[in-house]
Amino acid sequence: MGLAAKVALSALPTNPMESPMPQSNDLSRSVATLNQDSTLVVVIEMSQSSWLVAGMLPGVERHHLMKLAPDEDGLLRLLHRWREEAAQAEREIERIVVAFEAGRDGFWLARWLRSRGIEAYVMHPSSVAVSREHRRAKTDRLDTELLMRAFLGWLRGEKRHCSMAAIPTIEEEDAKRPNREREKLVCDRTRIVNRMKAALARLGIRGFNPTLRKAEEKLAALRTAEGSPLPENTQAEFRRDMARLRLVREQIKAIEQERLRKLETASAVEKGPHAMVRLISSVIGVGVETADMLVNEILSRRLRDRKAVARYAGLTGSPDESGARRRERGLARAGNARVRRGMIQLAWRFLRFQKDSALAQWFRKRTEDGRGGTRKTMIVAVARRLLIALWRMATMGEIPQGVAVRSAG
Repeated sequence: MGLAAKVALSALPTNPMESPMPQSNDLSRSVATLNQDSTLVVVIEMSQSSWLVAGMLPGVERHHLMKLAPDEDGLLRLLHRWREEAAQAEREIERIVVAFEAGRDGFWLARWLRSRGIEAYVMHPSSVAVSREHRRAKTDRLDTELLMRAFLGWLRGEKRHCSMAAIPTIEEEDAKRPNREREKLVCDRTRIVNRMKAALARLGIRGFNPTLRKAEEKLAALRTAEGSPLPENTQAEFRRDMARLRLVREQIKAIEQERLRKLETASAVEKGPHAMVRLISSVIGVGVETADMLVNEILSRRLRDRKAVARYAGLTGSPDESGARRRERGLARAGNARVRRGMIQLAWRFLRFQKDSALAQWFRKRTEDGRGGTRKTMIVAVARRLLIALWRMATMGEIPQGVAVRSAG
C-alpha cells in the first residue's frame, strides 16, 4: 500500500495554460490584475441557433453587441476586428478575456479559444446573481449585461460576483463517458423490464422475470388469467423488448469488460486515474464501478480542501437564517448529482462491510435511539465524511481509520 499511496500522491492531472489563468483551487475570483485600458472583455450568450456577443472595448464609450451564427471562426474574426477598433482609438490590446455560461456546448469553445492565446472562462450559471422580482424581464441582451457585470467583478478580484468552472481536457471529459453511458444503459434496462412487468400485470400474469436467461423461451408458455395464450401483438411487442434488453445487457457487459481490461493493462506505477481507481477499489465494500465514478467525477479534480469536496458533491447543508429564525432546508443539491447519489448508496454499503471502522462506530453511536429519521439524517453525514476520507486517501495516501482493505494479491 505504500507504493499505491506514493502513486496516488502524484496522480492528479496537470494542465498548464499558455495564458495567465487563476489558481485551480480558487475560481471564485481572478488573481490576475485587470487593466481595463488594455483589456478587451467579451461575454457570450450562447444558444443552439445563435450567439449574442457583447464586448467592452478600451477607448470606445459604447458597448458593442453582435449576433453571430454558432461559428468559432466568426467569433475569432470578431475579436480581432474589435481589437483593431480599439487600436484606432489609441488603445493597444494586450489581453482578451472571454466568458460564457456553462451549458449544452460544454467546454470545447473555451479550449479552442485558449489554444489560440485568448483567455476563456466558463461561468457557473447558478453563481450569477439575478433580480428577485416575481416577473423580471429576461432577454438575451439583458443576460449579456448581467454576465458582463458579473464577469467584470470577477476580473477585478472581488469575491461572490460569480464562480468559474474548471475547464477539463478532452481526455478528462472522455474518461467520464463509459461510467455515464453505463448509468444510462442501466436505466434503460430497468425501464424495459418495468414496462414488460406492467403489461403482464394487466393480463393477470405475475412472477415472470424478463431478466432470466431462458425468459424468451418461456414467453410462449405464458397464459393470461383467463387461461388463454398471450395476444399476438402483445407477444410480438415482448419479443422486441427482449431483443432490446439483450442488446442493452451486452453493451453494459462490454463497457465493464473494457474498463477491467484497461485497469489490468495499466502499469502498476502508472500515474493518473487508473492508479486512483485501483487504490479506492482496494477498500472492502467499494467496487470498481463506484471507484471509477468517484475518481473521474470528483477525486481527480484539483479541489482546494475538504469543504470544496463536500460542496462539489452537494452534500453540504442549506441553512435559512433571518432574524430569530433558524432552520435547515436539507442538502444544497448544487453539486454533482452522480457523486451525491453514489455516495449515499456507498454510505449504506460501507456501514455493512466496514463495521469496525471509526466512521461506522461514529454512526452507530449517534443513531442509538433507533429512529428511522435519525438514521436517514446521519447517513448523509456519513456520506460526506466518507467522501472526504476517500479524497484524502486518493490524494495523500491516508487510509481511513479502521478501514479494511484488500490485499495486493
